[in-house]
Amino acid sequence: MTSHNAPPVIYPLERSRFLGIVILGIWLSGLLLTAFWCFSGIHSLDWRVGLAVASVLGAGVAARIGWQSSPIGQLAWSGETWRWESPGYQAGVAEYELSVVIDFQHVLLLRLENQTHKRLWMWVARSAMPERWLDLRRAVYSPHKLSPASSQHDYLQFDLAPAVAVSGAMRPADTTQKHP
Repeated sequence: MTSHNAPPVIYPLERSRFLGIVILGIWLSGLLLTAFWCFSGIHSLDWRVGLAVASVLGAGVAARIGWQSSPIGQLAWSGETWRWESPGYQAGVAEYELSVVIDFQHVLLLRLENQTHKRLWMWVARSAMPERWLDLRRAVYSPHKLSPASSQHDYLQFDLAPAVAVSGAMRPADTTQKHP
């Protein structure tokens, strides 16, 4: 059986609405729990209430800043390697290894890792470009051939066949004999 690489694809990445909704939902839950705690039996405002309110507001600001600084650009599959291209890094010469962390069918959480083992986490949504979504999924899940540059290492590459148990067909190897 021959394996083929998925065709090249370039897919735009924007701030994930899915991630924004999840963050907002978690923050609103914290806000509601804090409000419930504040109004359920505490009749005086003391330092604990102020600390709780400040913590919830600080968490909201941090979540908003984190969401706004999420990666924006495009993910490119050349047929052999993944590249990340963003407004701050347009060249896209670094090759990345891509892995799928979560797959919700219309949203993927991907992890890109470069040769120096720096990781970039990104949420990819079908809504960014629905007409190329299936192309991206094929590229993400297709078995990738090694590029000529990566196959020129000084180690041997083996295609291992699955192990087969054969009963009585072979004699055990005699390890006591020495070969000349």
